[in-house]
Amino acid sequence: MTPPAPPLLLIEDTPSLQLLYRSVLTQAGHSVLTASTASEAMRLFQEARPRIVLLDLVLPDCDGLDLMKDMFDLRPETRVIVMTAHGSINKAVEAMRAGAHEFLVKPFDEVRLLAAVSNAANASPSSRAPNGGTPAVRQVPQVNNGAFIGTSELMAQIQATIASVARSMATVFITGESGTGKELCALAVHESSPRAAGPFIALNCGAIPQDLLESEVFGHMKGSFTGAISDKPGAATAADGGTLFLDEVCEMAPALQTKLLRFLQTSTVVPVGATRPRKVNVRIICATNRDPMDAVRCGLFREDLFYRLYVVPIEMPPLRERGNDVIEIAEAALARLAQEEGKQFDGLASDLRAIFRRFPWPGNVRQLLNVIRNVVVLHEGGLVTPAMLPSSLLLQINQEPAKDAAVATADQQTGLDMLLGRPLAEVERMVIEATLARFDGSVPKAARVLELSPSTLYRKIDAWSKG
Repeated sequence: MTPPAPPLLLIEDTPSLQLLYRSVLTQAGHSVLTASTASEAMRLFQEARPRIVLLDLVLPDCDGLDLMKDMFDLRPETRVIVMTAHGSINKAVEAMRAGAHEFLVKPFDEVRLLAAVSNAANASPSSRAPNGGTPAVRQVPQVNNGAFIGTSELMAQIQATIASVARSMATVFITGESGTGKELCALAVHESSPRAAGPFIALNCGAIPQDLLESEVFGHMKGSFTGAISDKPGAATAADGGTLFLDEVCEMAPALQTKLLRFLQTSTVVPVGATRPRKVNVRIICATNRDPMDAVRCGLFREDLFYRLYVVPIEMPPLRERGNDVIEIAEAALARLAQEEGKQFDGLASDLRAIFRRFPWPGNVRQLLNVIRNVVVLHEGGLVTPAMLPSSLLLQINQEPAKDAAVATADQQTGLDMLLGRPLAEVERMVIEATLARFDGSVPKAARVLELSPSTLYRKIDAWSKG
């Protein structure tokens, strides 16, 4: 006969929460011991030898981190799931680095709680260092597109953060300029997590018209609107058991933000036209290239949703701040693309290296990879020199120094004179078209600068084309 599994040890000093968590765990078939203080918890830990401990980091008689370390000293193989409020996220991350298996941010629902316990129960014995020290997590995958190539201190810190939070169910909020590799960062979190075998579903909230975004996220039922000819599962359902990545999340319409908040609170999906919700087990990672706090201040993003999502922030640095990483990325991309094209290149010339280090790379890693691809496709091989760079990049490199303040002011006045006396609708169109041109026709980027929704711009462009 198989011996019974050791009980879980739940350490929570708030009676109502202790009762709630114990009820959920017991109904799921777990045997649970409870403690309200560190001294009581240590006694039960020594007597019952639980394999999994759920630990509130704020206890009346001891710091939760100190208690966790004492437990690891006795039995380093213990899986500790720390529980914390929003105000102590940094402490939870510190706990992860000290060996905690996962952390939960209060309030959390029963699905998240049971998923955390299941992950801990199924974790391999090697997921913690045998001496009870820093956890032996998997190395963050090196995504071959280049964003994670480089040895700069900034990227080393990001790698460490990803390794610490990947095992958790906590929501990750990635910020950074366009082209810095936010989606690759999300993919690295997914592939370093226990969900790596599950789906990774990416959805760009800025590239989908707002009237279709709800259907894309939550799905729809046949006949729920014109064109809904069959049932369609949304991205949230498709990501069940894995990770849902919401890119450009600050572009989401207010009505959908409300539904996303409800989804985060309940872990249930209600497709458009459906009446019955469905439970899903999804980890959320989101990203934006705008300042999310600024979007909250401007009323474009719900404050309660922001704090629900902004649990573990990761800021992807611009390429210009990553030092010699630009050379490492360029050389790795050159070797990979040359192999794809069946050509032989001999690296970067020294003067080109100096140019690459000095150039500000407004398009970041994405721009650098496009430049290297252009060089490989249009040249036969050899040493890559400045003369082989695309003409558009050479123009940016060799452009004249910035104008002084007086000249800039005069240019601004000239631009204003061009607008005076024109109808307001014509001025609006000129400004929108100029902004689109500046961002190479990207409607989401232009919409952010103009503080409009992308769907509004799409409607105006469509009206102009018909007029």
